[in-house]
Amino acid sequence: MLLQAIIFVTGGAILALELLASRIMTPYFGVSLYIWSGILSITLVSLALGYWAGGRLAGGKKSGARPDRLAFLFTLMPAVAALAIVAACLLYPYLFHQLARLDLVLGAFIACLVLLCVPLLATAAMNPLLVAILLRQSAARGELADAGAGRVFFVSTIGSVAGVLATAFGLIPYLSNFAATLVVAVILAALPLITLSGASLQIARRKPIAVTAAVALAAAAGLLAGAEAYTGRMWPASYGGTTWQPEAIYRSLFGTVKVLRSGPRDDEPFLRMYFQDGLVQNMVAADNRSMSMYTYALEALALAYRPGLRSALVLGIGAGMVPMRLAGHGIAVTTVDIDPASLRAAAEVFGFDPARVRAQQADARTFLRSCNGGYDVVIVDLFHGDGVPDYLVTRDFFHDLKRCLGTNGVAVFNTFADLDHPRAYAHFLTTLRSELPFIVLYRPDYGIAKHINSFVVASGKSLPSPVGVDLTHVPARHLFTLSLMLKSPQPLDQRLLEHGRVITDADNPVATDLAASQLINRRYVIDALPAAFFVN
Repeated sequence: MLLQAIIFVTGGAILALELLASRIMTPYFGVSLYIWSGILSITLVSLALGYWAGGRLAGGKKSGARPDRLAFLFTLMPAVAALAIVAACLLYPYLFHQLARLDLVLGAFIACLVLLCVPLLATAAMNPLLVAILLRQSAARGELADAGAGRVFFVSTIGSVAGVLATAFGLIPYLSNFAATLVVAVILAALPLITLSGASLQIARRKPIAVTAAVALAAAAGLLAGAEAYTGRMWPASYGGTTWQPEAIYRSLFGTVKVLRSGPRDDEPFLRMYFQDGLVQNMVAADNRSMSMYTYALEALALAYRPGLRSALVLGIGAGMVPMRLAGHGIAVTTVDIDPASLRAAAEVFGFDPARVRAQQADARTFLRSCNGGYDVVIVDLFHGDGVPDYLVTRDFFHDLKRCLGTNGVAVFNTFADLDHPRAYAHFLTTLRSELPFIVLYRPDYGIAKHINSFVVASGKSLPSPVGVDLTHVPARHLFTLSLMLKSPQPLDQRLLEHGRVITDADNPVATDLAASQLINRRYVIDALPAAFFVN
């Protein structure tokens, strides 16, 4: 029973490491198709090599196949995995930023190798080793059977399920990814010591196992205890002409929200940054005024196309700046976000007031499906990883959005456009036009910048001429750019729709174009921000 319990735990460790690796890598490499291809392929290759290596070590009549030698290898493997995890945790806060700057796709594969290869190979090798141990025990008793090979892999697989659940609901919401990974290392390092003390096995060379496991346990536990001190050495970090320090961190199943605080800058005593999984979502002054241009652009476009609007739906809360700006005009505002960490950060740090804005924790797609309509404006400000998730840019999503709008209602989108690589943007516009055919575009003029916010106003009916809006509250740094943008609406023309195709829930023929666009966005982020920002 003890050996099967150990296989259960190592099976859990395998999936826990895979899940944590995806969380560790997201800020550096994003969540594109290419990145997940790396995670899954390296995981499967590592497991396959582990099963093969375990079988090779267990087979044949050489000394490596003696029962006490098999027990030695089986018992040692978790300590090897734990040492590899400790080494990866020491490396990745400094290494992964450089790998991402080298090449996002190749860097992601190398990062997966660093995090996963040795631990998964070692733990996977334990399954065939245990089968060989049980087979020899059966043979010694004169029994002919498979020695419970099916049971070994069954127990390991059930352990993997338990590992996912324990990691998702027991580690990720409460610990940093760095610390959670070290918890797995601590558990693995303890297994050889438990086996030595409790298993009725003849184990060769018990002392080397005990020493290796003790070293692994001490290293993992020591680094876990000093996790904040170790990653804290990367702070303060320089960006934008000032230094930054973490002020608060909010974790959930959906990601990590960091609130970063700057030193004095310009005429402000400090700025706060809302930073989530590798993206700067907002810059906010000490008095909770947004210093990000898009906040005022979304507010202005909503008021310009629906003067006197009474109700608004904001999909994506972020730091809460946009819904609070609208609520300040006496508008009944509902905001929807799937991530409870976002709502907590907005309310506890950035001045979001749930008494003035109706806040819903829900998936935007699910909320729209049950929406009864009637909103004068729906603002779509949804980003995860490197852009808007694919299932939120389909014709089906825009159909639900259209039903949510009231008579003469308009939708206002905050998107990114890469003018040098416009294919992904063409797919978005083509799909949007299939449900909301009346569209006008707004883009700020930053001179040579080609990767910029692009604001889209769309409706199922002809759009009215926009009215002038008051911009006296807009920060001086954005006033001229915003004023010029609002005076220069751009109609949707065929050039912008070239190569565009309609995306549906059932058919996404442009996944490669969308993934390529996400990689481009991630490159801008990696090149602009210091390594400390990305360590979760």
